[in-house]
Amino acid sequence: MNTGEENVPPKILGQSKAIYCFVVNQLATPGLGSIIAKRTVVGTGQLILALVGFFMIMSWMFKYFFSMAQTQIGEPAPENSSGSMGKWGLIFFGASWAWALVTSISLIRQARNEFAGQQQVPPPIAPK
Repeated sequence: MNTGEENVPPKILGQSKAIYCFVVNQLATPGLGSIIAKRTVVGTGQLILALVGFFMIMSWMFKYFFSMAQTQIGEPAPENSSGSMGKWGLIFFGASWAWALVTSISLIRQARNEFAGQQQVPPPIAPK
């Protein structure tokens, strides 16, 4: 069954959209800019890795602050987990951010190559 989509050329990303995706990937949420740029599999992996890291860091922070609060009110603090969850969360989030950086640089290069590949032909001058 031929749907006709095989002959459709890929849509040009554009430099402004590539820069937008770069900014979203690096300053907002790793993976979200990749998803916006239609790299859904890679973006979903980055986003999942970032969320896992985020929730691990938040869990470690909750346990740490709870233990500090217990000590402040004179109660025995729960056993310290030595921050391994926080360390792994930081590693996961850092890995997702680095992966998003590589994807973002790839998007910028792709947009630059597509822009350079287009012929910059000025419009014809029509006689008056």
